[in-house]
Amino acid sequence: MFLEPGENTKEPFLRVVLEEVGELSENKLRTELFDYHLPWELIAQQPVTPRDISRLLVMDRSSGDVSETVFSAVLNWLEPGDVLVINDTRVMKARLFAHKPTGGKVEILLLHRLGDSRWEALLKPYPKGGVLFFGDGMPVQVMENTGRNTFVLQFPTSEAAVAAMEKWGKTPLPPYIKAPLADQDRYQTVLARTDGSSAAPTAALHFTAALLQMIRHKGVKVVNFTLHMGVGSFRPIKTEYVVDHDLPPEYYHLPEETVAAVTLAKRQGKRVVACGTDAVRTLESAALQTFRPGSGWTELFIQPGYRFQVVDRLITNLHLPCSSHLVLVSAFASRELVLQAYAYAVREKFRFLSFGDATLII
Repeated sequence: MFLEPGENTKEPFLRVVLEEVGELSENKLRTELFDYHLPWELIAQQPVTPRDISRLLVMDRSSGDVSETVFSAVLNWLEPGDVLVINDTRVMKARLFAHKPTGGKVEILLLHRLGDSRWEALLKPYPKGGVLFFGDGMPVQVMENTGRNTFVLQFPTSEAAVAAMEKWGKTPLPPYIKAPLADQDRYQTVLARTDGSSAAPTAALHFTAALLQMIRHKGVKVVNFTLHMGVGSFRPIKTEYVVDHDLPPEYYHLPEETVAAVTLAKRQGKRVVACGTDAVRTLESAALQTFRPGSGWTELFIQPGYRFQVVDRLITNLHLPCSSHLVLVSAFASRELVLQAYAYAVREKFRFLSFGDATLII
């Protein structure tokens, strides 16, 4: 059975995870354990061209070795029969500006549809309720505060939000990217086709159509899924203990073809390679129930001690200190190996975050 937004299986699940590693309530993992120094100048402001010439940092969990190559060489770590799982979500033109009746400007970032004509959104500055207006006078009603630093917006009709994005919307970039992006498609993956994200699945930004074709030609099965990325998963953890961090739910869809390919690979002893932490969370969320096709909401927060049931290898980017992404990566490898690799990346001036270089964990 898949989750609806607001249903919470996180607490009992995490209790099991913490018990497995002996980290009970009095010995919870401190957030500071996932901190490291990230110089501002290493945060990539523009993507490289072509996409697959970015650098690739390889972490070997068996040997503890850290090495580097170019991203296109990821082909060397894929074998016939392996399955590469990639998100096909497309970033919406979700950044809009509206004005108050008094004339003040409000920035809106639409996150996801709640049903009918209601959307959850980030607003800046915080309003006190009331009505906002877009350029031609289209009204939007500010409803309740969700308690997650977001608001519910009520549009005039179910189609109005999409029409507003098409007419006035811009592709949202993470706040740490200060330079304008000349080609907005560079914040979309080459497989992007399902509108719904307010942020890109950045690990997949490194793939070109040509590289994917070479991977398929080698006998690797490339399959898709959809997880609509929200900004919540990019926020640093501000709580003292990792387990106390709230990870907002995100919608996913797992197609029948993907489930069949993954199931066959596991049965044949082949490897499932997740492209991105979004792929990890989707596959592992489905495995926590009955691994089958379907749609649902996941708030799975993977931490050290989690027993991975599906994913064998992980392609991802270099993440923010004290972020849920870094915690997940540390669960897949080990915190010590990840921090060792990140220290190498800082020393060798890798490019970090959304437009930065990639990592491969084997």
